[in-house]
Amino acid sequence: MGDAIGQMLASAVGIAISPLPLIAVILMLATPRGRSNGIAFTLGWTVSLAVLVTVIVLAGSGADASGGDDGPATWTLWLKLGLGVLFLLLGAEQWRGRPRDGQEAEPPGWMKAIDSFTPGKSAGLAAALAVANPKNLVLAVGGAVSIASSTAGAGGKAVAAVLMVVIASLCTVLPLGVYLFGGAKSSQVLGEWKAWMGRHNAAIMTTLLVVLGAKYIGDATSGLTG
Repeated sequence: MGDAIGQMLASAVGIAISPLPLIAVILMLATPRGRSNGIAFTLGWTVSLAVLVTVIVLAGSGADASGGDDGPATWTLWLKLGLGVLFLLLGAEQWRGRPRDGQEAEPPGWMKAIDSFTPGKSAGLAAALAVANPKNLVLAVGGAVSIASSTAGAGGKAVAAVLMVVIASLCTVLPLGVYLFGGAKSSQVLGEWKAWMGRHNAAIMTTLLVVLGAKYIGDATSGLTG
């Protein structure tokens, strides 16, 4: 089980510190339907990730991703190599598209209409950000494949998958918790989180993607040449 958890941890943390879902849920909480929209967004995010991770872990395990005693199956190593290269490309794209000095990032179109969102639309947006956003999708696939290709048994893989979803959902669960239980200071705290993540979005995601890209390429290369 330890192998499965260790393999997926970097990807799960990468999803958890992604600025976009955190900013999105904070904006949701500031709408007229803040409580219901925030809960719906958090549930939509968590359930979508859980479905995606479960499907990939089950499919990978069924395809013998672990490879038995000889280490991960060759196809999983090639997949991780491809994901590593994709991480690096996404990191370069993120850095090229960063706001220059004195500029502010153009917010996505949905942010301008967020005040009119219903709980259903909030859950749908969460699902889109969780599994349709390229960065989060690649991170989720990479983590789930790492679990499937680990040496853990079925129970260990199940525990690792649950932990991955829990850790990856902290970016939505923590703001919701602050909103529900933080009292009078919750708005100030969430506003500070939103401002900080917005300012450092490009640097955070670029660093994350480059580090993960190097790790995946290194692991895959080591396995393929070993």
